[in-house]
Order: sequence, then structure tokens, then C-alpha cells
Amino acid sequence: MLVHAYGAHAGDKPLEPLRITRREPGPHDVQIAIAYCGVCHSDIHQVRAEWAGTLFPCVPGHEIVGRVAAVGAHVSRYRVGDLVGVGCIVDSCQHCHECEEGLENYCDGMIGTYNSPTPDEPGHTLGGYSQQIVVHERYVLRVRHPEAQLAAVAPLLCAGITTYSPLRHWNAGPGKKVGVVGIGGLGHMGIKLAHAMGAHVVAFTTSESKREAATALGADEVVVSRNAQEMAAHAKSFDLILNTVAMPHDLDAFLALLKRDGTMTLVGAPATPHPSPNVFNLITKRRSIAGSMIGGIPETQEMLDFCAEHGIVADIEMIRAGEINEAYERMLKGDVKYRFVMDISTLGA
Repeated sequence: MLVHAYGAHAGDKPLEPLRITRREPGPHDVQIAIAYCGVCHSDIHQVRAEWAGTLFPCVPGHEIVGRVAAVGAHVSRYRVGDLVGVGCIVDSCQHCHECEEGLENYCDGMIGTYNSPTPDEPGHTLGGYSQQIVVHERYVLRVRHPEAQLAAVAPLLCAGITTYSPLRHWNAGPGKKVGVVGIGGLGHMGIKLAHAMGAHVVAFTTSESKREAATALGADEVVVSRNAQEMAAHAKSFDLILNTVAMPHDLDAFLALLKRDGTMTLVGAPATPHPSPNVFNLITKRRSIAGSMIGGIPETQEMLDFCAEHGIVADIEMIRAGEINEAYERMLKGDVKYRFVMDISTLGA
């Protein structure tokens, strides 16, 4: 079926209206009428070919929410009309150790929601800046939030799970001191989630003007990272630091804040590498630098249910499809609180 979409034909071209083909639902497929799609920083990197291997035409978008429009004959989990979401994964090998453990995000055969190989036209997956998507039921997620919050649920499918997964893995909760570096699309979710888990949350920002906003999000304390005195006051005290910044920066200043056996987990993905950290900051306190990438399907469903139970959604600014190029430029300047979401009803308008 032909549907309206927004994408680019080359890395140096703006996004523009496209018509793309979606497959008819197979026996285990769910066809979703997309209502909203969040706009992720990685969308920019990929569609502008700042990350290697971009396939064109590129239709970004992996923070997808909407309603089930049709289901295949063997689909058992979903019915027409259900509120659902699709995140960063639309397929995987389904038989490796990672898939068997519900960690499809680490499967070597993981198929991303866009820019991954597929037998569908045009030979690679096309994402959520589009009216419809067809996905195997295994990779569809149930949304239990009220429908009025649906647009603000969309960013949970990437920004939410990207921060939830490491917080859960490194046991954020009561009695733990957790730092969140950066108060943007990822960071604002990290603060909300760590607070809801019961941790003592410290937000790090380079901007004095963000103190009040970080506190409103749930931070117990706010540190301006350019203030050496404020940083020193937290030396050797953190169990976990969640670093969401997607620009290269000095990691040593934050490593020094970890207690013995503390971990800094990197979830921001810069286009160029961070400066190499000082090894002595690691070996003198057995500290760790780790990475974490989104989450598997079971954990993503767990995150959505946790957020529904705790009334957590993203702070968003709604845009029309035709405003996406302007939104990208604003994102690069940090001019959004804290996530753009595209109203898919404006596609083809």
C-alpha cells in the first residue's frame, strides 16, 4: 500500500514529502495507523549520513504510537483499535541467546525501524515519519496510558527505554545516588525515571538557567558542571552516573565523582569520539565506564507499564510534518523542552 511519509534522498538534502510502500500484513503482522512519532537526535545523525551506512531514501522515526488498523490471521496479542507503540526494533533473528533472553537490542541480526535490510521495498526499513507501518507482533508494544497522553508517550519508545534500561541494570533505587548528565530529550527522562525508582537524583547541566527546570523534573540536587566547587562537593559519592550528552566532552570530571565500584554509563551517541579518559581515574577506585543501547522488547514493555503506573510521559513540543527541518536545527541548538513529536495527521496535508 502507498502511504505518505517524510524523508530525504541524500544526506545533504532537506527532508521532504515522499510516498512509500508498506507491505500487506502477513500472518503474524500488525498494521498500525501512526498517530504520532517522536523526533530523536539519532534521526538527524542517520538521515544526514553523519553515521556511516545511511541508505536512501531515508525515512527516520522510531518513537511510534498509534492504533492497530489490521492484524494477520495468526496474531494473538493485539486487536484492531488497540493503542500500541513501536520503538527502535522491528525484527531480530529470534533464536540467538540475546533474543531468547529478551535482549533483542543486542542481537547481531537486529533490524532497526529504519535503515536496516528488509525484503520490503525499497530494500531497507523506513521509519515512523509516515502514516502506516507493518510490524511482526513480537515487536509491537501495548500502551496503557490514557489516550489523551498518547503524543507524550511516543518519546518513551526510545528516550524512555534508553534511560530506563541502564537505571534498572545498575539497580537505581532507594539508597542509591544517581547522576544524570545533560537535561535534554534523554536526560529529562532519566531524571523522571530515576526519581520514580526512588534514587537520590543529581542533575548535571552546563547552564545555570536549567536549575529550576531540573528540579521540576524530579532532581533532588542540580550541579552546574562548569562550577569546579560544585563538582568537587560531590567527589567520590555516586553509585551511577547516566551520561546522556551526545557531543564529545571530557569524561574525567564525572569519573572523579564516582565512588569505588561506581559506574558511568554512556547512552548519548556523539558523531565523533570522546577524548580518551585518564586510566588512573578508573583503576584507583575500580570504576567503570559502560555503555547501554535502548532495551529489549520485554524490558521496553516493562518501562511503558512502569511509566503508565507512575504517570510518567515526556515533555514535548508538537510539530507539523512540514516543520521537521526547522525542528532539526532547533534540536541542534538545544532549543526544545525536551522532545519534538510529529503529528502524523499533518502528513500529506
